[in-house]
Amino acid sequence: MHRESIFLVGPMGAGKSTVGKLLAEKLHYDFVDSDHEIEGRTGATIPMIFDIEGESGFRDREELVIDELSQRKDVILATGGGVVEREANRQHLRSRGFVVYLQSSVDSLIQRTRHDRSRPLLQTDNPEQVLTELMQRREPWYLEMADMVVETQQVPVHRVVKKIYDRLQQEGIV
Repeated sequence: MHRESIFLVGPMGAGKSTVGKLLAEKLHYDFVDSDHEIEGRTGATIPMIFDIEGESGFRDREELVIDELSQRKDVILATGGGVVEREANRQHLRSRGFVVYLQSSVDSLIQRTRHDRSRPLLQTDNPEQVLTELMQRREPWYLEMADMVVETQQVPVHRVVKKIYDRLQQEGIV
């Protein structure tokens, strides 16, 4: 058995933080959310960083944080939905741990994010169109880098955690 870090990828609203916290508890791993880590280090919210530095400024910060966090051992890392936008992030995550893609439909994501003001890319008149376009662009990357794909739409969080845990046991990771 070789313990390794688990990296959760997927769109905003797929449940990465919720699943990550519960999985970390079950495995006795540390839980880290890359967006919260960025906010803690900058002293600014993600929307504020987007306002001041634009998306590319945020992605630069995210790339540094992902490089560092993905080198930690025994960690469950919940990444931001756009982490796959940068090749360096995809490389680091793929080569340094077990990647789980939490998959969900655009309709489900809209339901989960509709009242959330902390998601700068959705502060638009048509969040459905934005989510659809983001998913069309990002899903091939999520699928390409995933060691495991888990559907989170209409699945209780404890079932998602159990499914991941069972697979990690099968793989000899935990």
